[in-house]
Amino acid sequence: MKFTVTLSLILLTAGLSSFGQGMPVSKTETKSMAVLEKGLIKVSIMYPFADGKTFNMEYYETKHMPMVAGFLGSNLVKYTIEKGVASGIPNQPLPYVAIGTFYVKSLSDYQAAIGPNIGAIRGDFKNYTDIVPVILVSEVVR
Repeated sequence: MKFTVTLSLILLTAGLSSFGQGMPVSKTETKSMAVLEKGLIKVSIMYPFADGKTFNMEYYETKHMPMVAGFLGSNLVKYTIEKGVASGIPNQPLPYVAIGTFYVKSLSDYQAAIGPNIGAIRGDFKNYTDIVPVILVSEVVR
């Protein structure tokens, strides 16, 4: 029993000591991370929740987003996929089922890459959703 408790404490201590590794620990590190993203163009593709609408997250994650990312090439810095789980206000409907986000270096390069591929992108919608997305293009300021 004493051995188990001691081993548990050692494992807990080791886990806690490594908890923050990889995270910024100083203002300088935090500031340098912010500088990396400042000025990037963020393209958010938001899929509003509506009763009766469908969304296949597995297809979106494994097929659709990688396809679009491929069109963006070296202009793409990163992309994220978010699955809606709740509203920010208790007992209110979920605002979005999913949000896909692309961070790119240049808006004009993004538009040049998407333009010729818009038919393939829109044509793929039927494979994962019947929701018309809302798209916001913004600039990261912080």
